[in-house]
Amino acid sequence: MTAAAFPLVIQGGMGIAVSNWRLALAVSSAGQLGVVSGTALDSVFIRRLQDGDPGGAMRHALEHFPMPDVAGELLARYFRPEGRAPGEPYKALSMYKQAVSSMREQVTIAANFVEVFLAKEGHTGKVGINLLTKVQMPNLASLYGAMLAGVDVVLMGAGIPREIPGALDALAQHAPATLRFDVAGQPSDEPLTLTFDPARHGATGTPVERPQFYAIVSSHALATTLLRKATGKVDGFVVEGATAGGHNAPPRGALKLNELGEPIYGERDDVDLSVMRDLGAPFWLAGGFGNPEGLLEARRQGAAGVQVGTPFAYADESGLSAEVKRQVLGDVAAGRVGIFTDPRASPTGFPFKVIKAPSLVQQDDSRVRLCDLGYLREAARRPEDGRVVYKCSSAPVDEYVNSGGTEEETVGRRCLCNGLMAVIGLPQLRKDGSLEAPLLTSGDAVTQLAAVAKGRTSYTAHDVLEYLLAGVESESVTRVGAAPVEALGG
Repeated sequence: MTAAAFPLVIQGGMGIAVSNWRLALAVSSAGQLGVVSGTALDSVFIRRLQDGDPGGAMRHALEHFPMPDVAGELLARYFRPEGRAPGEPYKALSMYKQAVSSMREQVTIAANFVEVFLAKEGHTGKVGINLLTKVQMPNLASLYGAMLAGVDVVLMGAGIPREIPGALDALAQHAPATLRFDVAGQPSDEPLTLTFDPARHGATGTPVERPQFYAIVSSHALATTLLRKATGKVDGFVVEGATAGGHNAPPRGALKLNELGEPIYGERDDVDLSVMRDLGAPFWLAGGFGNPEGLLEARRQGAAGVQVGTPFAYADESGLSAEVKRQVLGDVAAGRVGIFTDPRASPTGFPFKVIKAPSLVQQDDSRVRLCDLGYLREAARRPEDGRVVYKCSSAPVDEYVNSGGTEEETVGRRCLCNGLMAVIGLPQLRKDGSLEAPLLTSGDAVTQLAAVAKGRTSYTAHDVLEYLLAGVESESVTRVGAAPVEALGG
């Protein structure tokens, strides 16, 4: 992507399929950077197939998948033309481990290919994919699938994605790619690796280009380190503040909580934008910049633009279920919405923003603990026998403790995997006939959505872009190190 093509707005890669192909398509075809969320796409993909693939988009994209035998096998295994029978739960995938079967990787490759292919179809705009560094095990297969579909930008945070640029370089050559595998208790001088070999899958004749890589960071120090020590080129940064939705970086220093029990962020958590400007790479500001004034302020500070999530999350094209959107936007209009930055909800240990909307019944402590998706499991070497095990602090307490964890670590945890699947209308049906309850995350900007909705009960991604870009054409501000807005495109 040349300097002339830098977008003013990057649409955030939110949740599990909240940033779906329809949303990314709408944003990218309007000239900004639409982004699909790659998190848990394999499970989303097979659930869409089991629900009958309404509209046929999954099957349409699979017709273009460069592994036709795999496409046929996936349809045979998961596609249900009439959808699931009443009372029938979704068929699940095996949970990821350090090494998985070729077919398990191929589901992930196909799911990411499909999402990016659909987001790119019918226009010449750029499309990105967002993945979480901490969700390590599926990432290489996810990246390869997205690259087979021609993804233009990879965005990754929630950890330190130092090795991702080098992995992209390798995958662009259909060469094996490796990442250091984080295993708690593993001796540092005996590192383990995650390895992905494209030759296993039969698509090495497909032309692939290396996408740009934007690291999502919460500090100028991390941005500096990545530019110096990443295994390949870092093409840009998204600088994310603590008001952004989803996972937030924890405050620096000892954790302190306010009277509501939320983490307190201070001056040490502020990003020095003069350092970001001096690094010479384009950057976008996220968290609290999702409004016209925020975009202009970001430009004044030398940013190429902004990354915006929350307003897009409630647009018609997003993956949130229609009922969730209706309930939340109704509470927004009535002034009844808030955000709680929960230091305990996520099994990752990162603070996680949970929306407080009285009309929306969400997952709570009454949920029977069960870990059957496993994307947030961490690997650990068990002290008593040295075996590598996989554990999640949202799983049953005895299961977590037997895997080397402590009971204290399980207190207050939520099952993000199942809760986020439920919020997009794909809840698992349990043996007792109950459905998994949703768990909804949003940025602090959810309280300001009335400015986007303008009295409407729904709005589109185009409406969000019109709102954000309203003051840009007449922009006449003093910028610190930013290129003129005309050079950056719109």
